[in-house]
Order: sequence, then C-alpha cells, then structure tokens
Amino acid sequence: MADVKKTLRVTQVKSAVGRPADQGKTLKALGLGKIGRTVDQVDNESVRGMLFKVKHLITVEEI
Repeated sequence: MADVKKTLRVTQVKSAVGRPADQGKTLKALGLGKIGRTVDQVDNESVRGMLFKVKHLITVEEI
C-alpha cells in the first residue's frame, strides 16, 4: 500500500502589511502572499511550525 501523506489546504485571509517582516516571509515560503490565495501543503512538523507563526493571517483545513 502506498504511503499516503496528509495534506493541508491553507488560505490567506488577512494581509501581512503592518506585521513583522518575518511573518511576511513565512507567508511567501508557504506559497501565499495575497488575500484569498490557497495552497496545498504536506502535513509535517516544519509546515506546522510555519502555520503556527502566521495562524492569525490564515485558515487551515485538512484534506
């Protein structure tokens, strides 16, 4: 059986303007940068850490 990885769908809902620069860079690293943009990310510890850092700017759902 294939190793199935969990996936997270991440959507940016607030702007990074006026936030610390590292939060904007974290959004860019996740593939975001504009309100309404959605990306699918693999569910692992490093991605979870990035999501935690910008949790007030995004919504996350498991796929």
